[in-house]
Amino acid sequence: MLLKMKSRFFALVIGLIAATLLQGCGLFGNRGGASEKLNRRGEVTGVPKRSGWQQALPYEMVPVKAGTFWMGQADEDIALSMSSMNKQITISEFFMDKYEVSNNKYRQFLDAVRMGDLAFGTPTTQADPPEFEYDELVPDTTVWSTSFTHHYGDPLMEYYFDHPAFDDYPVVGVSWEQAKKFCEWKSYHMNANDRSEFDMPKFRLPFEAEWEYAAKGGKEIAKYPWGGPYLRNRRGCLMANFKPGRGNYIDDGFAYTAPVDAFAPNGYGIFNMAGNVSEWVEDAYSPASNALVWDMDPIYDDPNEPRKVVRGGSWKDVAHFLETSTRTYEYQQVQTAHIGFRTAMTYIGRSGSMESRTNRRSRR
Repeated sequence: MLLKMKSRFFALVIGLIAATLLQGCGLFGNRGGASEKLNRRGEVTGVPKRSGWQQALPYEMVPVKAGTFWMGQADEDIALSMSSMNKQITISEFFMDKYEVSNNKYRQFLDAVRMGDLAFGTPTTQADPPEFEYDELVPDTTVWSTSFTHHYGDPLMEYYFDHPAFDDYPVVGVSWEQAKKFCEWKSYHMNANDRSEFDMPKFRLPFEAEWEYAAKGGKEIAKYPWGGPYLRNRRGCLMANFKPGRGNYIDDGFAYTAPVDAFAPNGYGIFNMAGNVSEWVEDAYSPASNALVWDMDPIYDDPNEPRKVVRGGSWKDVAHFLETSTRTYEYQQVQTAHIGFRTAMTYIGRSGSMESRTNRRSRR
């Protein structure tokens, strides 16, 4: 008797489970989910299975939440350039590299081009891999000798890019055009190897306004990325890699460049937004661009202007160039021993949706 009751109970449970599953498949009078029913009645509900996508945070990038800040002079314009007048700017949220692009990351790019690995994976919307000329992408290592007059840069010229001792140091000797090619490859490399149904936004150089906003580390007005007006902390240690005094390069601990994770990060967790290497940004240069651009996500885009904005100051620069508001430029094809770059990515989720307290998002 007990055995029969158990068998009936199990049969009932199995029947309920089967009915539930078959009902979800559209059997037993259930013709699918609510949207399918509405569609059959002639209602418009949108294409199914497109919800729930969330933009992931790429490796070694940090989220920068949307906000408004005063772009421009944070201190005296000692160069009398009149090119950095104050203007209130609103920036949408985006992702920024935590570190400057290192020698080893750039080497991965070159190896992919040299070995023909660009077509690896299954691209989602990009049908063909980008085309590159390897010889046009190699950093110019001679800049360690040619950028400076009567300077013994031969050891760095020989070892800086190729030797593993410098793997985590920022890549230099790359032009603005080469930096753009790296962004193109990085975008393809990510989307071609990702299993998501939809592509992530492309990597790019940060816009000048984005760069300054990120450099301030969440402060509306900040002379330096660490916020204060001084170059040393309370223990007397220099806060960045630059040229202290009249040429005491080693005073900050490094005669030339430093590893990309040296010195303390700013409020957004971004390293070396002042000093180490100056950084290419997307914008063309104009002394009057601040007055010309819009006050919401501005970019001064002029393909006929060969001068491109360089920000942040470098290991060879005096403190003025470390200020978050200092603007300078270089010609887009020029390669030097003091200019590198980092990448950014547009965030395409709901505007203002980043959690303001934790500033965290899901990672890939």
